[in-house]
Amino acid sequence: MTSEPLTITLKTLTPLWTGGVDGTCDRLHETGLIGSLRWWYEALVRGLGGYACDPTSEDRCPDKDGNRCVACELFGCTGWGRKFRLEAPAEVELVQIRGNLKAIKQGQEIEVKIVPLRPMAEEEWCLLQATFRLISEYGAIGGKTVFKPSDEKSRAGEFHHLDFGLVQIQTQNWTCEKSLDLDNVKSYLTSDKWRKGDPKEYSWASLENFWCVQGRYLARQNGNTSTFNQVIGRKQPKSQAQQIEQGNVNEWLAGKQQESKKVFSFKGPDGKGRTFGFVKPDLVSFGEMKVRLGQVWSDFMPDQEFRTGAEILQSLFSSGGGAE
Repeated sequence: MTSEPLTITLKTLTPLWTGGVDGTCDRLHETGLIGSLRWWYEALVRGLGGYACDPTSEDRCPDKDGNRCVACELFGCTGWGRKFRLEAPAEVELVQIRGNLKAIKQGQEIEVKIVPLRPMAEEEWCLLQATFRLISEYGAIGGKTVFKPSDEKSRAGEFHHLDFGLVQIQTQNWTCEKSLDLDNVKSYLTSDKWRKGDPKEYSWASLENFWCVQGRYLARQNGNTSTFNQVIGRKQPKSQAQQIEQGNVNEWLAGKQQESKKVFSFKGPDGKGRTFGFVKPDLVSFGEMKVRLGQVWSDFMPDQEFRTGAEILQSLFSSGGGAE
């Protein structure tokens, strides 16, 4: 165990949105970072064979008497406080996005500290560090990450076509012990001391079901078509995009009100982009996603470019316990 804070410096590759209670981004709201951090932490735990409840559902952990899942043990639940405090700079540079709306400007270095409030297990530190790496290398953090890029010059700058939430780790002051490898972490997560439950509908949010393609993005194109809509099964042209092609797979990938879509895409600061998403084993496979992506990227080489969560886990927990 360690009592020293974990300090990670993040560089914002795109604007970052961390809205407050009223939804505006007037500063860096720590709660916005913690919410995203917990979501990816839960996905990581599930991908490693552990159980993490959905804290917004009826399945959430109920009490403080040790009846907690491994995620609630660290991030807190009713009657049990979070085991750490997240500290981030109060002063950040904002950029005007639209009207009075602002976001944290891209290109900034933001020092984030994880300060322990109670003793934290070595495995918890290792999982937190791996979560930051997962976000930095394959995911996104904060709000407004569901927007879709556009290649139309007249629309590319519109609010709902902007990228938010891509960050990159610049420095960090702590690494996991070399003895804490992937098997050690799995053993910790599957211990009988943690609450077990039925994952139900949110079990798709797991690194076991995750995929990522670096250097490519899905977007609205000239001619009123959208490669994004084509991949998730929305009808073309764009004027018919709210009509989902028949099939449970399309409906699941597209999501609906109060339910997230399962494909996310970013053009990125270099125009190469990042696309990631999830599958559901009893509904849509990695193979089908490769086919769908190959239909919109004519030179797509899935065997080289398409990375699954299992492959990513191996890189996050390499011989240095997740540190490179």
